[in-house]
Amino acid sequence: MKESLRPRYEARAKILKAMAHPSRLLMIEELQKQERCVNELTEMIGTDTSTVSKHLSVLKNAGLVADDRRANCIYYRLRCPCILDFMGCVEEVLSANAEDHKKMMKSCKK
Repeated sequence: MKESLRPRYEARAKILKAMAHPSRLLMIEELQKQERCVNELTEMIGTDTSTVSKHLSVLKNAGLVADDRRANCIYYRLRCPCILDFMGCVEEVLSANAEDHKKMMKSCKK
């Protein structure tokens, strides 16, 4: 790989790594609908507040979410909702994989 390209791919990998957890994917989808406070996300995820805060920190450090402090709550929002376009592509890959698996299973039954 050309050294001039390395920073671009490292930056992309950082974002993908930040998304690579089921709880963080759920948070991204929920934040696409509306901003949420930590307590709301904690209830949705079903884990403790410190774990949710760590997940949010990973997302924030990757530049995926932004936060605003209001009174005693911190509200999070998606910085770039277009990230969910990528999720649509992931769903298409899953669908294609399922179709391939289905075809393979049919051929095994013959």
